[in-house]
Amino acid sequence: MRGWSFPFGRYLGVEVRIHAFFVLLLGMSISYASIVNGSGTSGFGLWLMLLAAVVVREVARAIVCAWFGLDVRSVLLMPMGGLPTYATQEDIVRSSNPTIERWLAAAGPAANLLTGLMLVGLIAGLSPGLRLLAFPLLSPSALLRSLIWMQVLLGAVNLLPAFPLDAGRVLRGELSRPSAKTPPAEALGRSRQAALLGQMVAAGLIVLGWVMNNLIVVMAGLSLFAAAHLEDQGVLLQTKVDSVRMKDVMLTEFSTISASATLEDALEQAVHTLQDVFPVVRAGNLVGAVSRQGIFEALQTEGNGYVQGVMTRSFHTAQPEDSLLKTLQRITTGHGAQLVPVVEGERVVGIITPQNLSQSMSVLNHSKKLQERNAKAEQRQE
Repeated sequence: MRGWSFPFGRYLGVEVRIHAFFVLLLGMSISYASIVNGSGTSGFGLWLMLLAAVVVREVARAIVCAWFGLDVRSVLLMPMGGLPTYATQEDIVRSSNPTIERWLAAAGPAANLLTGLMLVGLIAGLSPGLRLLAFPLLSPSALLRSLIWMQVLLGAVNLLPAFPLDAGRVLRGELSRPSAKTPPAEALGRSRQAALLGQMVAAGLIVLGWVMNNLIVVMAGLSLFAAAHLEDQGVLLQTKVDSVRMKDVMLTEFSTISASATLEDALEQAVHTLQDVFPVVRAGNLVGAVSRQGIFEALQTEGNGYVQGVMTRSFHTAQPEDSLLKTLQRITTGHGAQLVPVVEGERVVGIITPQNLSQSMSVLNHSKKLQERNAKAEQRQE
């Protein structure tokens, strides 16, 4: 994301960046306005209207994310909308939930269309003689009309079933969702086909704009192509994540706490480790889980007792050969999990926590890149 983008500020803890193509679009818009009416200032105004329309839709989508408890780390602003980056792998998985996906897809276009309708009422009252339906709808020579249609058209365009537009995102989700009849590998293949289809639609818009001698259509096609390319890279990343097994990222050196241990003894043990959540065992078998914070709060409110009285007995487990992605999809239907024990039979052989997962994924990614580079070097030597 950072390679082709510039910082645009941090708002409510979310880093906002603007894609380089958006900045390039500013130069194109000023040049276009200079040709049409001899004033580059109106081209800058037209670009600001597009930026405002993108911000409107992304604020609406941010509200939906907050409603569903998705933690957004950053947003990359592009001319057709924004590309969010979620804080954790759990948030990434939950964002692909069909219900959340549909709400996110509807929020952007709805916000743009409603804003456009409100602007119609406001501008019609201030300027009754404005011809709203005159062509071209978007023009640096008619900024008031463009202000309305920029919102309306951005909302309408995102209703097209072309990925990565909002409707296309939902369509891709439906096509690529694994089922009993559709194995994960085939589903991911369909997902990438949807991303390539979006690039083909973008290419068609570029050609159409060139034939029609309409620079705005060309710019729309270029914007869609850039967004579709970024999403295609994201699909490739998802394919790599799907190949990761629990054994690849689990912690194999960890501490357990006995169910019969007192809370004071458990807190003493927790002080001497960076681990935040602990499997609770009885006779070597997993019977629960407890966090350092839970131990501390129980001591404060109830005094010293036994771990078995405060431990969580409801938790998800996984096998070493289970897919990391599928495990996260299974356990994040609610509010996620602080600890996922990896077991063989009743014996705990590893654990996954939100704290170690991102670190393990980063190390694993660098390790695989190093292996690929070494393999290519060996092939060249042969």
